[in-house]
Amino acid sequence: MTLAELIHTGWRGTSLTPLNEVDMALAHALNQQQASADVRHLWLVALVSHQWGRGHACLDLQAWPTTAHDLLGWNDAALAAIPADLREAIASLPWAKGEGSPLVVTGERVYLRRAWLAEQRIRQQLMALQQVRQPPQDVAQQLQRLFGNNPDDQQRLACAHAAANALTLITGGPGTGKTTTVVKLLRLLQAGSATPLRTLLAAPTGKAAARLMQTMAQARTQLSPDEAACLPTRAHTLHKLLFAPHGGSVRLQADVIVVDEASMIDVELMAKLLLAVPAQSRLVLLGDKDQLASVEAGAVMAQLCQAPWLQSHTIALTHSHRFDPQQGIGAWARACLQGDRSNLQQLWHDAPVGLGVSPDGVSKLTALHSHSPPTLQAIAQAWSPWQALLAPHQQGVTCDDAQALALLNSFARVGVLCALREGPWGVKQINTQLQQALGFANTDWFVGRPVMARRNDYALGLMNGDMGMCLPTWVDGQVRLRVAFPDGQGGVRWLVTSRLEDVDTVFAMTVHQSQGSEFEQVLLILPDLATPVLSRELVYTGITRARQQLCVWAPQPALLMSAIQAQLLRSGGLADDLP
Repeated sequence: MTLAELIHTGWRGTSLTPLNEVDMALAHALNQQQASADVRHLWLVALVSHQWGRGHACLDLQAWPTTAHDLLGWNDAALAAIPADLREAIASLPWAKGEGSPLVVTGERVYLRRAWLAEQRIRQQLMALQQVRQPPQDVAQQLQRLFGNNPDDQQRLACAHAAANALTLITGGPGTGKTTTVVKLLRLLQAGSATPLRTLLAAPTGKAAARLMQTMAQARTQLSPDEAACLPTRAHTLHKLLFAPHGGSVRLQADVIVVDEASMIDVELMAKLLLAVPAQSRLVLLGDKDQLASVEAGAVMAQLCQAPWLQSHTIALTHSHRFDPQQGIGAWARACLQGDRSNLQQLWHDAPVGLGVSPDGVSKLTALHSHSPPTLQAIAQAWSPWQALLAPHQQGVTCDDAQALALLNSFARVGVLCALREGPWGVKQINTQLQQALGFANTDWFVGRPVMARRNDYALGLMNGDMGMCLPTWVDGQVRLRVAFPDGQGGVRWLVTSRLEDVDTVFAMTVHQSQGSEFEQVLLILPDLATPVLSRELVYTGITRARQQLCVWAPQPALLMSAIQAQLLRSGGLADDLP
């Protein structure tokens, strides 16, 4: 039976069903290899593919009657097209038989084999790391020196655990001291070691790695040279560490491996990371389990933090040193995490209108159109310090490294974050409108253009998420436009514009792209129509990118209230207890 015939006979059900050609092509390909007369088998294959594309590690039919709408994100008409007895067909699925089968069935979960293998490797490697290690010498004395007399200090407990174990998961929101804990842990471990420790710092994106390096650099300024020596000066992206040019397997050479922003790591990347960790290394995963999950499939950090078999290795930091949970950004974040609609409605009602006008740091915008000129001008005004620094260079004054860094840092004080990429409230449209509001010409390259790399380019040394800025500089006795990217060592690298094809203008970015970043001032822009991406995790992530000031632009406030009650569900088996 051809794919066209399958569609014609109704296995796809209805044109409203959001299955795409890739989903149907996989079903067709497997059916060609081994034909099945049961149309439900084709549905299962297509739905597994569909869920993988939506970020799920598997198709989970265990709670199908009550969760299908949320898991699939389909409307009632599309759901009605799915065979009612789909679960009964799992046991006879012909493409899930044998060791090399393309699908794997575990209970009422159906996996692509690649996803199942990734989960198995994660579980196996973490179980292997769950071996108690002898703590360094004088650990009690060192803990006393670092933390004083408070035995209940959460950071102290995290350090004590990490000193005695090969595996530690540390979760907590912004300002709870995750990286501060790591600094003290590295000092603790080094004090108990007779030889210098080899420590690797890593993060999923270039932005997150750069911020981790900044934290370490700041910590070094507060320590003596001897104590600061144990803090690494470099942080790497996971892709650079794990993906060898020859494509072979990688084994990391380190005594301690610290990975920040672990919530951004997808299931296959986490499996690759864990396979690269040496048996005698300590691994510390840092992340916020309540943030958005990875762009690719899986919700690894959230599921691991929920897993009963890892509870003794998971430490939650709950005390924020940055936000008061009773007011300002802290109150908004707490209402969001609790799904407290009435509290958030009150916070919205009390917030003043305008950017940066609130004494507690939170304000709102209510313009009903994304192209509101007064609102766009107000946003542009937030970058006035950056524009003042940029003005001479717009007149032809060339930029040196120090000036380029100053411009990059000044621009990065403000973050404009959108829920969507497309549409009138999406990143593309907002970028165009802000470019005009800031007075920049409508050209591909101009002085001051902020850009973000959208893929890894090892030839250029750029990682997905790296930020740069187009500026004039001297090249062979002439003024040329080049793009300055931070080099991670306190300087910049200048790249030719013609080689930067895979970059986006980023006066605004998506909330997903902002993960791993922090800004002094954040404007969170929500759309005026309901969309599946609006969720508690997205709103919480956007809110907590702000350090000092937050402004929420919600043209339809009711969508904000409903968003915090919609949690993203990601199917997977990592949270299951051990058999």
